[in-house]
Amino acid sequence: MTLREDLQADQARWAEVDAVIKEQRRSASLELRWRQLNAAYAMAKELGFVRPDPVNFEVIARWAKLKENADSQNRQGDKADHTPGSKV
Repeated sequence: MTLREDLQADQARWAEVDAVIKEQRRSASLELRWRQLNAAYAMAKELGFVRPDPVNFEVIARWAKLKENADSQNRQGDKADHTPGSKV
């Protein structure tokens, strides 16, 4: 075999590998993709590639406050529903 033929054979093999990989990606379930994404994120975080975003902290704090307010309103509503003489 000549060098040119070797290179063409290698290219053909890698094209077959690429086709298999593309098919595996296309047929992968959402759950599998999600697990792979989470694994990649966890690895990046462990390696120090992920930095905390201050904007995210603000959003998380807002959601926590909204949840706290909703929980307290639900608790107050529950107490009002269970008072003597109330209709449940």
